Amino acid sequence: MLPSTVRLSPKSHHIRRMFTTLNPIPATFLRGGTSKGVFLNRAHLPEDQSQWGPIFLGIMGSPDTANGLQINGMGGGISSLSKICVVGSASVEQQAQGIDAEYTFVQVGIRDTTIDLSGNCGNLSSMIGVFAMDEGFCSRDPCALSGTTTTIRVHNTNTNKTIDTTFPVTFAGGSLQPKLDLPQTTMAGVPGKASQITLEFISPAGARTGKLLPTGKPLDSVNTQDQEVPVSLVDATNPTVFVTYADLCRVLRPSSLIDFSAPNSRELMESIRQAGAIKMGLDPDTQAQPKIAVLSPSCNTDHDIGIHAFSMGVLHKAVPMTVGLCLGVAAKVEGTLAWDLTKPMRLGKVGESEFIRIKHPSGIVEVGADFGADGEVLKAKVVRTGRRIMKGVVWW
Repeated sequence: MLPSTVRLSPKSHHIRRMFTTLNPIPATFLRGGTSKGVFLNRAHLPEDQSQWGPIFLGIMGSPDTANGLQINGMGGGISSLSKICVVGSASVEQQAQGIDAEYTFVQVGIRDTTIDLSGNCGNLSSMIGVFAMDEGFCSRDPCALSGTTTTIRVHNTNTNKTIDTTFPVTFAGGSLQPKLDLPQTTMAGVPGKASQITLEFISPAGARTGKLLPTGKPLDSVNTQDQEVPVSLVDATNPTVFVTYADLCRVLRPSSLIDFSAPNSRELMESIRQAGAIKMGLDPDTQAQPKIAVLSPSCNTDHDIGIHAFSMGVLHKAVPMTVGLCLGVAAKVEGTLAWDLTKPMRLGKVGESEFIRIKHPSGIVEVGADFGADGEVLKAKVVRTGRRIMKGVVWW
């Protein structure tokens, strides 16, 4: 392996030490939900995150200014395939809190050199616990296991939030190992059946802004193209700007259905997103945060609400899972656009743990949210599947 050497200063003392980043670097390629990403051991990277950029760009094949396919790396030319997770052992303090591992999510630019650490990826979060067990960051005692599943608690550094991942395990090679190939459940956008991975985001509100409703209101408005457009600005798992399809039609005045790939549609969406970002106190030029999503009323009994979500300025082929989870929370907050659109769902239903069925371009996903008596969001939850694809080394 070819080394790349950098000099680092430890957090304490002024002694400088040498750190060698291997090239190629050990890596695992995993699918989590409807995303795929490269998973790296934090110990194999420089401590200084500002030095990660060249490594991650090289791994993904970015920037690909010619055609945006990332043909020279592991990326796939769309945001859901240009992701990296850096995973490491939990600190002693974290272990005392029951945390098994810690990770940082990285969204890598495709046509540019963006290295975005501002948010989390819900889909790839489903595989952090699996990777942590595979890498030996944490383990479970077979004798203490009750049932056939285990729960790994992980800490996400991007949002400073805790996530529980529960998945099946099997005894192999003298230890418990994640088992991902059971025909338990299906997922829209992914062929076949696989083991069920349950994700629970603990206290997901205020992931970036510190508040569930960053402006303190369930409904705001932004001015674009000399028109006021109603929006709901919600921060749960990741901050999201929600707008309705009807209001977009009012501004765009399409002759038929809205073409979300058309330049005028994308420009309008970005304009609304940036205006929403400013109201949320976020950087409008950071394209990864907040996300923006278009909501539609249910048109069939198989779902409760429709969504078209954008990621990095492009319509997502399914839905970013953190956006879906944010919608699941927003639908239970009175006065939001999502609350209004899901009124039919609540008729005749009782209980606050009901799942909401979200229809996206690739199918339907169910998400849930639990609230406390004081209105605090206790958790947001969703079921995913995942698959190990490759383990080896990657050149950068």
